[in-house]
Amino acid sequence: MSRTPPDHSGAWGPTVLRVVTGTLMAGHGLQKLAGWFGGSGLAPTAAGFERMALRPARHHAVVAGVGETASGVASVLGLWTPAASAITSGTMTIAVAKVHGRHGPWITKGGYEYNVTLMATSFALAAVGPGRLALDGHLTRRRAGLGWAVAQLGVGVATAMAVLAVSARWPEPEPAADGAPA
Repeated sequence: MSRTPPDHSGAWGPTVLRVVTGTLMAGHGLQKLAGWFGGSGLAPTAAGFERMALRPARHHAVVAGVGETASGVASVLGLWTPAASAITSGTMTIAVAKVHGRHGPWITKGGYEYNVTLMATSFALAAVGPGRLALDGHLTRRRAGLGWAVAQLGVGVATAMAVLAVSARWPEPEPAADGAPA
């Protein structure tokens, strides 16, 4: 006799997970865009992206900040969960590739432990759904399951790899008349 697995879509665990990580992700994006929560703001973020050869740097800073903010807000709301998860997976893939990967896994050494934890959280939320008090299922169709989890991870990582490939081919900015980069 086969047994139907329990439906965990209304569980409180995913709700707490998405609200906490979504709030932190939105704050992370607002650090880049507006300098809130101890962040440096758009111009310094763009300068940092230029040092990492993410070109055009200002464009990448804006897209990263908007993407992180939007994915965080969508996660908090439980809205478009697989899409929000894909954005988080993509931005964290770039963070690992450009900043944290060379330091190994542990955050104490500048590693990628936090980034991978956010990617695992995104995978889990796409797999089990956003939990209670979510807009998915009310305003939009609820999409969850292993297929959605794998798809969001694939889309996020593939998009990140494409962004890195295009950025690597982007020419360095011409120096300004005073010798500083334009």
